Amino acid sequence: MGFLGQSGSAVRLEWGPSGVEALGTECAVLIVVDVLSFCTTVDIAVGRGAAVVPLLEPEERHGVVLAGTGPWTLRPSSVTGIPVGTVLGLPSPNGARLCAAAERTGAIVFAGCLRNATAVAAAAHRRARGGAIGIVPAGEQWGVGFTGDAKTGPLRPGIEDHLGAGAIANALLAHGLAGSPEATLAAAAFRGTDLPAALHGCVSGRELDTAGHRGDIDLAARIDASGAAPVLTGGTLRDD
Repeated sequence: MGFLGQSGSAVRLEWGPSGVEALGTECAVLIVVDVLSFCTTVDIAVGRGAAVVPLLEPEERHGVVLAGTGPWTLRPSSVTGIPVGTVLGLPSPNGARLCAAAERTGAIVFAGCLRNATAVAAAAHRRARGGAIGIVPAGEQWGVGFTGDAKTGPLRPGIEDHLGAGAIANALLAHGLAGSPEATLAAAAFRGTDLPAALHGCVSGRELDTAGHRGDIDLAARIDASGAAPVLTGGTLRDD
């Protein structure tokens, strides 16, 4: 993939499914970032000793509790009391889809967010063993969710994911790794931004706020509140 894969940089960043395709063949580790809300929910659940199965569509699986059929949903606040050992099936059109695509590349896959940026960066650095690390902010899709009822749509970059990716990139750069311009720019944006204000004020945050989910934004904005590093193994996210 050459320059499209940002070759020559230890830390790389590209958006969405095409980003997975561009980085996946050249990176030892891929970090999916979907701050509002898939990866934040994953972080909280995994940090409590649960496991998460990313799902493209709601489907029943043996031994898996499907989100939305009980007390647990895609909302981060819904899993703050999830019991140890629960295996939660979590459908998501963005984060879950990217996890599945990233796993198919053969790379080691982590789910990252603002809450676990430093923990995920440390685990990714260790697991990469000198190989490149690709960060993939998910963004949203035009026409999906509150912008329409389509199943898929064009990528809409979301600043919440840019900031989450930047937090992870910033932590990786602190390990002495060289970042691509894409990764270093995201790290600079993270360092220069009021995170709670940005998350509440961005389009995705305003969508959640309008729906009465302000507390979920507060949970997502808590930088390094978690020490979990959710890694995808055999289709299931567990703490590394």
